[in-house]
Amino acid sequence: MSGGETLLASWYFQAPNFVLAALMYTLLGRVVLGLMVEPSSPNYIWRWFCRLTDPALTAIALVTPRATTPVVLWLFGFVWLFWLRVLLLAVFLLLSVPRGS
Repeated sequence: MSGGETLLASWYFQAPNFVLAALMYTLLGRVVLGLMVEPSSPNYIWRWFCRLTDPALTAIALVTPRATTPVVLWLFGFVWLFWLRVLLLAVFLLLSVPRGS
């Protein structure tokens, strides 16, 4: 089996893992950009980061203390998504489902 066939054979692990990783690193990018840009900035890159990460932050805010500042919430989001990826891997390992290479 070649590398491409292995990846396609384990799409059910790779697709959610990729989405979670992309969202996780986009949140990290929002943190870095948030240090340089005003929250109400009309910058299209900032608006794109906000539009992409706001739905996830809404869910993350439900399990994060309300007293946190937005930057801390974004960092909590990064950590929560990291542990969600670890949990996804643990579930696949416990179920002995092939994950590809």
